[in-house]
Order: sequence, then structure tokens, then C-alpha cells
Amino acid sequence: MTRRDLYRERLDLLQAALDHINQGFSVFDADLRLVAWNRQLFSMLEFPWHLARRGTHLSAFLEVNAARGEYGPGDVSDIVARRVERAKLFEPHTFERVRPDGQVVMVTGAPLPEGGFVTTYTDITRERQHQASLERTVAERTHQLRQSEDWLRLVTENIPALVAYISPGPIYRFANRRYAKWFDQTVESIAGRHVGDVLGPELYARLEPHIEKAFQGQAVSYEYSRTRPTGVVAHMRSTLIPDRTLDGRVLGCFVLSLDATEQKRSEAALAQAQRMEAVGQLTGGLAHDFNNLLTIIIGNVLALRRKVDIPAMPDLAMHLDPVHQAAQRGADLTRRLLAFARGDASDVRPLRLAPLTANVEGLLAGSLPKSVELALDLAACDAIVRVDPAEFENALVNLVLNARDAMPSGGTIAISLTCADLTRADADRFGVAPGPHALLEVRDNGEGMSEEVRRQAFDPFFSTKPFGTGSGLGLPTVYGCVRRSGGGILIDSTPGEGTTIRLAFPMIDAEPGPHDSAEGEPATNGNGELVLVVDDDTDVADVVRDQLCALGYSVLVTGSTDDALDLVRDVEDIRAVISDIVMPGQTNGIALVAELRKRRPGLPVALMTGYRQGPTREAQAPDCPVLPKPFSSRLLARTMNEILAS
Repeated sequence: MTRRDLYRERLDLLQAALDHINQGFSVFDADLRLVAWNRQLFSMLEFPWHLARRGTHLSAFLEVNAARGEYGPGDVSDIVARRVERAKLFEPHTFERVRPDGQVVMVTGAPLPEGGFVTTYTDITRERQHQASLERTVAERTHQLRQSEDWLRLVTENIPALVAYISPGPIYRFANRRYAKWFDQTVESIAGRHVGDVLGPELYARLEPHIEKAFQGQAVSYEYSRTRPTGVVAHMRSTLIPDRTLDGRVLGCFVLSLDATEQKRSEAALAQAQRMEAVGQLTGGLAHDFNNLLTIIIGNVLALRRKVDIPAMPDLAMHLDPVHQAAQRGADLTRRLLAFARGDASDVRPLRLAPLTANVEGLLAGSLPKSVELALDLAACDAIVRVDPAEFENALVNLVLNARDAMPSGGTIAISLTCADLTRADADRFGVAPGPHALLEVRDNGEGMSEEVRRQAFDPFFSTKPFGTGSGLGLPTVYGCVRRSGGGILIDSTPGEGTTIRLAFPMIDAEPGPHDSAEGEPATNGNGELVLVVDDDTDVADVVRDQLCALGYSVLVTGSTDDALDLVRDVEDIRAVISDIVMPGQTNGIALVAELRKRRPGLPVALMTGYRQGPTREAQAPDCPVLPKPFSSRLLARTMNEILAS
């Protein structure tokens, strides 16, 4: 057997072996002529079988492919020539070719040491289809995930809550805009930051125990407050919910927070209103009875002064004057208590605040020691507000006397008045609507208040003064005065650094009225006119009778409304009736007036009450004056002049 025959036999053996390979296979020599191949090559690439012989030039295979358009458009001979020239370089190559029918073939060629190259052809159509399917699935899932994330972000951005996610560290991984804004951050700036850096050292120290519990797997709820850059104290309610895996590991925690500032403010206002209502219910009947007692005391003291020769008995005057002053202070105390508890403001009218405030110097001339300086700065604001002048002066006196008591070693009390257009943030602090306000500030450099005292300062009967030296109604009275004028009040105080109390009154566009709260010109006395006094308390009735007699009137007294109606019917000389409003077990004074109007139309009538104002104000006849007990003889005389002249 010749060498050539041996070579052919080996090629035939190789050819038989190659036919069992799943890949297409070809070997071309240095002249680019086919040396070896397998059946898979021709069946995979659909070459005509007449090319399956040794010595077939590469160009014959290229012409078949080019003619079928597998290399794209163009002249077949040019395409074949270019590819033959490239093949002569015998460079290793790997590429994928997509045939017109969609089949994907990976072609890998490697040069042979003596020239030529060996090439494998692998049908990877299924692999590429599977890969494309996976890529489509991944793309769809990615799109769905992105939609889900966008939807979740849309939800978290629009719900009225603060939402965040914290991972171990603790590190913020997510926060919605409300949460980020609460801590003066943005959604982008807060992500990836340590919680302590965002909260600040003080707040983080308070909240760290709650965060640690959440990472231990416990759901935690808590409240906290922080002062915003605007100076407003804001309150927050938060819940931390652990993010657990199925096996119990904690990956992080979700944060859900709600701004509770408005709710806290509403709760405080409700609590204050409830306390005021409780005080009103508690003191209403008490004040009525107490004022009756004071009416008796004051009336008898004044009667005694009229009947006794005071110059001849100076010691008696020395005892009577303190009794009268003490009774007047008691009457003032009940009026202040009822004004605070019931919200009465009987004389609210437009007034210039500056001159009204300036009156405080005269009112306090003898009440401040030389060690305390009172400084007024009122020129900066000429505001007109709606206020009860007597109530305002009383409130301002209370503030100054409180400041005096806070400076036992002396100091300065500064009162200033300015006009300001309150922003929403400033108005929220005062609890008023934004807009132009007159701001009255009373500042001292005394002992100051603790936070606990400051919170209770407006509570009725709360006082830090020694027992017996304060009623606990000073600041509550101020609070009531300001609120009834539509304003608000703030206390800023630090122990050892003094106290500043700020009052905000809404400014109005109106002509101011006079602020003189005197009772007016002296009234004329009676001329023997017969007056019927109706009061179930005989002592009070006797005092009123004595006052009327001293004013020159004749008086009949009865403790029964039924008797009063009979007397009015039978005694035509009765010129006027004065009746108490509240008479337990009987027809009240208002009903009595209505019945008298029916029986004797035009009969002058006045009412008396131990309340600051009648308990059924709306039911009162508009032409029927009401005397608040205890009342002076001067006020009684003016009232008698008024009803008898009508």
C-alpha cells in the first residue's frame, strides 16, 4: 500500500468518525480546498452533496451561501472574492450567523500549523431562543418591578403620613418626601445616611432605644417632639414595624409616622375648655351664694357708716374700712372667677391699645417697690383692637404684679407694643389666624419658670406662690381676656433667666371708643317712690331695702314671687320692682318679669343676680337692667333713675 493510499485510508477513517459528531465539521488545506468534513455539516447548512468531495474549493461553498442571500445583498462574485481573501489570512475566528430561516449557527475556526484551518459549526438556535425568552422574561419582570416601585412610591408620596425604611446600622434606605422634609432633607439626601446624622444627637439619644427594640423583632410605638427651624414645637407619633424573613431574621424596620401637632393643640384646647367648664359648674352656685353674702356685708357696712358719727368714733371707722375693702376684694374675686370660667366679656369694643396700656403706670403707682423699674415702649404701634377695657387693665396688672413677685431682689419689667403681620407659622404658635396683630410683650429678668410650671400656668387655681398669697386665677384671667378678644398668648421662660409673656390681639379697622370704665355721673335720689324688692334671702332683701331707703325711696319687701304678683295687683302705688333672678323652688326672676308685663304693662323692673351675668341671658327682656351683686349704692341709684325714666 502506497503512502497516498495509507493517507486516504486514514482520511476515510477520520471521515467515518466525524459523521458521528453532532456539530458540523470541515478541514481546508493551505490552498483552501476541502480535506475533511462530516455529514452534519451538509445537513445543518444544507449544502448540495456534490460538494462533499476532497479538493472542493472553499469558494464553491461561499457561492452557495451568497446565492441564497446568507451574506446579505450584493454581487455574488464580489462577496465570494472578499471572503476568500479574508480566509487566506488563516486567522482564528468565532462568530454567530443567523440564516434566513432563523437558524443560528456558531462558527469557530482555528488555523492549522501547516496552513489551512479547521472549523466547527454548532446549531445554537434553541439556546438563543431560550436566552431570548429569558431576556424577555427578565425585561418584563424588571418592567413590572419598576412599575410596582413607581406605584409604591406614588402611594407613599401621597398618603398623609411619613414613611421610611431603616436597615441595620441603622441606615436610612428609603424615605418619602414628607418624612425627608420633616427632618429638613430630600428623598435623595436622606438615603444611605446614618439615622443619628439625620435626627441629631439629642433626638437620636431619645429614639435609639425604640429603634433597637424594633431590630430585636418588636413592633414599637412612641411619641416625640422637636422644635422646627421656625420655632414651632411639632409633635409626632411613630410606629416601627420589623421587616422579618420567614425564618425570623430581622432585615430592617419600616417607619410610619403621623404629625400629631394639630391633634395635640386640639387636645390641649379641649382640656382647657373642659377645665373652664368644670370651674364654671363648680363655682356658679357658690359665687351666687357668696355674692349674696357679700351684698349683706357691704350693705350693712355702708348702712353702719351712714348711721354712725364717724368723726366722733374714729376707731369704728378703722374697723369698718378693712371690712368693706375685704368684701370688695371678695366680690372682685368672684367676678374674675366667673369671667374666666363662663367666658363673659360684657364690654368688648374697639379701643386703641397703646393708651389703654399706658394706664397701667397710674394703676400700679403704689404697688411696685423702688427696686423694680417699669419701662414702657408703646410708640411703635397705634393698633385698634376689640377688648374689654376693664378686663384688659386687670389682666395687665396681673402680669406686672406676677413679674414683680418673680423679682424679689428687684429688676426691670419691660412692656412693649409692636404691630406685626403674623405668618402661618407664627400664628400657629399663638393659635390665631394669620394677619395683622398687635403684639404686647411683658418681660422681666426674674426667677423664670420651669417647663412643668409653664405648662400649668393657665390652669385655674394653680399657683407657685405661698399659700394664702395667690388665688391661682391671675394668668387664667389673662388667658380668658385675650381669648375673648380673639387673640392668643405665649409664655417663654427659662429658670434663672426671666419670663416673657406675649399677647397677640387681632388688629381691626374701626373707630375706637372711650376706655373710661367709671360708672358715670352721680345719679339723683328718689322722691319717696314705692319700690317692691323680691328676694328669697331676707338678709339680702333687707340690705337692698336699706340702700333704697337711703336713696330716698319707699320700699316693700317680699320673699315670694306669688306675693309679689299679688302686691303689684293690689297696690297701685308700686312704681317699680327689683327682683332676684335665681330663687330656688319659686318662679325665677325672668319669668316674674314676663308675668308682670302681662298684668301691669309699663311697670319699671330691674333684676339682681349673684352671677356675673344672668344664667339665661338670651331670655332676658332687652329693656330690663341686671344688677350684679354686690352692687354699690351709686350703681343702684343709676339703675333706678334709668328704669323710672323709661
